Amino acid sequence: MNENGISRREFLAGATASAFLGASLKAETGAATSPLQEFDYDQVELTAGPLHAQYEWMRRYYRALNDDSLLKPYRELAGLPAPGIEYGGWYGHDGFVAGHTLGQYISGLARMARTTGDPACADKVRALVEGFAATVRAKGKIFAGPSAEKIWPCYILDKHLAGLIDAWQCCGLEQGRALLPEVYRAGLPFMPARGRDRIGKKDPPYDETFIMPETLFAACEVTGDRVYRDRAVAYLLDREFFDPLARGVDVLPGSHAYSHAIALSSAGKAHLILKDEKYLRAMQFAWKQLTETQQYASGGWGPNETFITPHRGELYDSLTNTVDNFETPCGSYAAIKLDRYLLCATGEARYGDNLERVVYNALLAVRNPNQDGDFPYYSTYGPRATKTYYKMKWPCCSGTLIEGVADYVKNIYFRAPDGIAVNLFTPSRVHWKHHGRELALEQKTGYPYADTVALYLDCAVPTLFAVHLRLPGWLQQRPTVRVNGAPVPVVTEKGFAVARRVWKRGDVLTVKFAQPFRLEAIDDRHPETVAVLHGPLLCVEENPAGGAAKLEAPDGWRAEGSGRYTSVSGRKYRPFHGVVDESYTTYFEKI
Repeated sequence: MNENGISRREFLAGATASAFLGASLKAETGAATSPLQEFDYDQVELTAGPLHAQYEWMRRYYRALNDDSLLKPYRELAGLPAPGIEYGGWYGHDGFVAGHTLGQYISGLARMARTTGDPACADKVRALVEGFAATVRAKGKIFAGPSAEKIWPCYILDKHLAGLIDAWQCCGLEQGRALLPEVYRAGLPFMPARGRDRIGKKDPPYDETFIMPETLFAACEVTGDRVYRDRAVAYLLDREFFDPLARGVDVLPGSHAYSHAIALSSAGKAHLILKDEKYLRAMQFAWKQLTETQQYASGGWGPNETFITPHRGELYDSLTNTVDNFETPCGSYAAIKLDRYLLCATGEARYGDNLERVVYNALLAVRNPNQDGDFPYYSTYGPRATKTYYKMKWPCCSGTLIEGVADYVKNIYFRAPDGIAVNLFTPSRVHWKHHGRELALEQKTGYPYADTVALYLDCAVPTLFAVHLRLPGWLQQRPTVRVNGAPVPVVTEKGFAVARRVWKRGDVLTVKFAQPFRLEAIDDRHPETVAVLHGPLLCVEENPAGGAAKLEAPDGWRAEGSGRYTSVSGRKYRPFHGVVDESYTTYFEKI
């Protein structure tokens, strides 16, 4: 429902139903699939725009990390020569969770290597896997320090396994696959036989068995060894989490936010592997509660890393009683993965809407890390805030940051039963096969600052297929879809506009999304405290003056380019992701 009371259902009312998205599809391998399918990393590339700029910055940053420093705590434990500077913070041998993000760095670099073909990324993945393998084989240990071994074994093992799987799947590194059983066996003595919950942020137990099933199911797929599948099933958090969620019982309040949100990705994998609709129902209900009762306008949630109790005004209270409003890289990674699982499982565009919100206003909006190991962690949505670093170096968010950005290419396009679905609007290219024919699409756009998107089709021979365009939920008027400048009829299905025709090389499909301003209340107890959004972008006041934050009507703002605006009184507003060192205010009282 938008500010003017127009729901997506009303917006699409009267449209002809399409059967295309609901049909079953056989992948190139012949396996049955969900309504939408992800493309591989090497099928999509970013070419320009703000997502591309952040992606390239992160690729250079993580590629430049010192291999010896990353391997140092593992080599020290194994009694091997350990050159390199001590990274310290969470990461060092005596750190809070020693060596905890190594697997995530391997994952992110491997995904970027496959997407870009960057040999330096692939070489770094190989060096880190080989260096880690040497430490494992020297002492048979996979933990870099006492805290990791005693307090966080499943938390660390999950990252190790995922990194090795990505090294194999994305870089073809056989040693990654070969090392999986050794690493798993080394972790077994420290792992409980059954899964257990984590209560809140500070109360033990801290380890998070329930985040592991997604990776364990993947390890089974890679190795064919059922031992991983059996442990995945044992670690599914059914009794405490998935079973009540599937029944429509809200068990989010009071839970540790990130770990339970990322556990929903394990439900996504369980739904695919076990064919149990319970996990899909659990994800859908959890998503509904997250987006309707827990969420800030940025797409973030979990002040102080804890899900709030709805309908008590606790989100509003969090604007002034904490600066730790959203654990951003970690929370964004979890939210985007949940959106992507649900988008594929259902084909419904509303999940793509939320994915877009989180990408542009949370993950893209984080402050870049520096060369000293300072990283973004929390976002603050209170008045006159600034973007700061976490109090300790090399925290958990340094690992999810590269994974989330590396996955940008996973969020743009999806294979549809009869063609392709376009979910994010950003300059990019994709290539794929449809019924054995090579197809390609290039997207050119100034979105999210501009409202026109152009898709350039490339087919070796004329080919019948459909292009599905997500209709953003914030639209207030139906866009016109054109092919080669002429309006074309489209049908709508599950929030996508579908243009089905015989496409030929050189065809250009264009669509214009008029981007309205709209206001979103902080929660249902405080409808007069609002954030301002323009199209997909959260707008904040830049360098606000003191005093109460009163909102000047956005319809009087003057556009300055790149999404920046000046109000009638001269106050400056800009997209949240454009703020760097400036102070900002996110929520305002309506005048």
